[in-house]
Amino acid sequence: MSGIYIPIAALTERLNFGRFAEGAARMPLSNRFSNIRPLREFFDFRRVSKPADFAEVQSRVNYNLSYFSSNYAVIFVLLSIYSLFSNILLLFVIVLAVGGMWGIGRLGGSDLTIGSTTFTSSQLYTGLFATTAILGLFASPFSTILRLLGASGVVILGHASFMDKPIENAFSEEAV
Repeated sequence: MSGIYIPIAALTERLNFGRFAEGAARMPLSNRFSNIRPLREFFDFRRVSKPADFAEVQSRVNYNLSYFSSNYAVIFVLLSIYSLFSNILLLFVIVLAVGGMWGIGRLGGSDLTIGSTTFTSSQLYTGLFATTAILGLFASPFSTILRLLGASGVVILGHASFMDKPIENAFSEEAV
């Protein structure tokens, strides 16, 4: 009896997962934040209005997500920082993992000797992984991520759906 053959390459080519990596590689971080819109334009309360129907919501979201994309990225980063500082244990686990890996890497492959006990790099990495995994379970990273995604979605999609397009752009789509 032969095994089941699943053409993984065909599935991944169709889904085109590579476009996410290509998009990130094409735009450096300095270019990403070079087109941040001014706060006066981002918080223009004269352009806030209730959309008439779902088609208008889609049109506004499509326009505003591309127009204010850098502003939305800044909002996501700020909400991420707030989420980490509101969950101190998760922040400690992240700092412990990064600092531990940096410290073990500084050993350069040599053993760590404390008193009469000697630890190899493999033992140190295993101890670091076990410690951060146990602490990571208590830090509730999944609830923090879900809270971050929910808050970002409400703020970003709320702004994008209620912020009307400028007058000069509103009529450009209707021209036939």
